[in-house]
Amino acid sequence: MSRSQPQKKGSVKFVSGSKTLFFPELKKRVDQYFENHNIAKSGGFRIKIKTLVLLALYLVPFGAILFANLHWAVSLLMWALMGLGMAGLGMSVMHDANHGAFSSKKSLNWAMSHILNLMGGSTVNWKLQHNILHHTYTNVDGMDDDISNKPALRLSPHAEAKPAHRFQWWHAFFLYSLTTLYWATAKDFMQWVTYRRNKVNTMTKAEYRWMLAKLIMIKAIYFFVLLVVPSVFFDVPFIQVITGFMLMHALAGLILTVIFQLAHSLEGTSHPLPDHRGVIENEWAIHQMNTTANFSPRNKILSWYVGGLNYQVEHHLFPKISHVHYPAISAIVRNTAKEFSIPYLQNDTFFKALGYHIQFLRKMGKMPDIDEAIG
Repeated sequence: MSRSQPQKKGSVKFVSGSKTLFFPELKKRVDQYFENHNIAKSGGFRIKIKTLVLLALYLVPFGAILFANLHWAVSLLMWALMGLGMAGLGMSVMHDANHGAFSSKKSLNWAMSHILNLMGGSTVNWKLQHNILHHTYTNVDGMDDDISNKPALRLSPHAEAKPAHRFQWWHAFFLYSLTTLYWATAKDFMQWVTYRRNKVNTMTKAEYRWMLAKLIMIKAIYFFVLLVVPSVFFDVPFIQVITGFMLMHALAGLILTVIFQLAHSLEGTSHPLPDHRGVIENEWAIHQMNTTANFSPRNKILSWYVGGLNYQVEHHLFPKISHVHYPAISAIVRNTAKEFSIPYLQNDTFFKALGYHIQFLRKMGKMPDIDEAIG
């Protein structure tokens, strides 16, 4: 396998069969929990209320920017609130919807998944990167796009080490702040090409061309509404608009990326590599337990805002269950893992997890490429 290069879907496989009864037993216990409490696995009224709150956090400040003739400083505060709303919608609403966990109704999941368009992103590409590549091949170099090597960022011990990575623990957070802006401008078009080449995107030629047309339309509308409308139709100074727009994306990008990094790219999680046959010597569920960590489980405010992404262990094992249920089923997962002597990775606080992430960045910046060292 060529390290850090996207591979074809299916070129990496997990050990077939069931080496342990861990996941069948865990699934039975979790299903029993929902049956005993007579509740659905979708988000229910709680996620719908949260959606209204987060949509208001994103849209109301924009309305104030357009209609209230705000002072520069107050305007920037509104853009910052929009950044908080954008990140919250991404983590709590769009994420569940794209996994089919927002609602038991497919039509509502479809509608809520397109909240991603409010951020200038593509639902199709997101599902390919996140649902298929990340959730299947978590922390596998060359398969999981979330840890793919960047010119100035290294997130896998199997990726090529470069001089630019040495001080990444300093500049990584600046790069994180560019995530959503890169997403809205270039990333979707790059993935449109890449996922076709590596056969992750299996659309027909007509569907593939229509996808490009939709990408262009979505982004044109997004930038027109956010950048052109305030200046041209509401006389908001363009320098004020572009400054606020950049602030919104910087805040949203930083929040989203840090929250996701604290689940996989930190001290304690593993980065397995397939053998010469392309096989990872583990079952998929145990692989998830080894590559994923929870953090700050007792912080209810954080859990609410990040959409349960501090319970990533539960999410990776049961992505079609809404995040509103993760705190309840976490005890089932933890106790079952203990019975089967399988690690359940968890950091008690956000800052402890953040510290482990910074340690990981420092280590990846200094240590040589494992594959080169072995060779």
